[in-house]
Amino acid sequence: MSDEVSDGFVRVRLDLSYDGKDFSGWARQREQRTVQGELESALRTVLRLSEPAELTVAGRTDSGVHARGQVAHVDLPAEVWAEHSEKLLRRLAGRLPHDVRVWRVGEAPAAFNARFSAIWRRYAYRVTDHVGGVDPLLRGHVLWHDWPLDVEAMNEASVALLGEHDFAAYCKRREGATTIRTLQRFRWERGVDGVITASVRADAFCHNMVRSLVGALLFVGDGHRGVEWPGKVLAAGVRDSAVHVVRPHGLTLEEVGYPADGELAARNLAARNKRTLPGAGCC
Repeated sequence: MSDEVSDGFVRVRLDLSYDGKDFSGWARQREQRTVQGELESALRTVLRLSEPAELTVAGRTDSGVHARGQVAHVDLPAEVWAEHSEKLLRRLAGRLPHDVRVWRVGEAPAAFNARFSAIWRRYAYRVTDHVGGVDPLLRGHVLWHDWPLDVEAMNEASVALLGEHDFAAYCKRREGATTIRTLQRFRWERGVDGVITASVRADAFCHNMVRSLVGALLFVGDGHRGVEWPGKVLAAGVRDSAVHVVRPHGLTLEEVGYPADGELAARNLAARNKRTLPGAGCC
């Protein structure tokens, strides 16, 4: 996929959110309801396009995962953008289903790429250990963990996972894809309502990474494993059967970060390079 914008086209950035409950994830699928499918259909209708406009997204969320700060881009014919730009938000609001909303839309620099320009993604995972369960009004966004959780122990265990590592032990492998990532933040906080939120930020995430990390730390928090265990699993580099991928409904993509406009092209190139850890051999 090229980062070049074709002559006569404008690159447009969309900032959006969605409730993932009734979606089979972001990516378009035949005979499945997806966020990409709904949004591309709405764009085609309100812009009166003869061909579908394909969206590129910052992070392809899985089935049931929510987003508050998702980012996508689409290349539109310049004349279409000029005609519809001022009323596009309102028209999308009237056409989209109520579980997906576009909040901002605007022309982006030609070098902007929603996926490859991103320098970090931040997710939140929400869980409660209240003996009575989850507040019914939050049940679609908060996991119930039926054991008391020690947030201090979970934060202590999270420290060993920070930095650049091969997260193979916490990722679902995909052929030809690297599992090397830089985990920039992994912090747990209990709110006044008793809901415990994990804030997880990295340059990128591999498949199931956040939900696997959360699953491991819940085992520490409830006393089933010691604080050193998640770090040992990481170092072993293989999936541990005790690491459970927690349910998707507690996970929300909160925010995506991008560099200054002048650094976009360089970031796009760097993001496409297959990563290796310092000192790792080539074969």
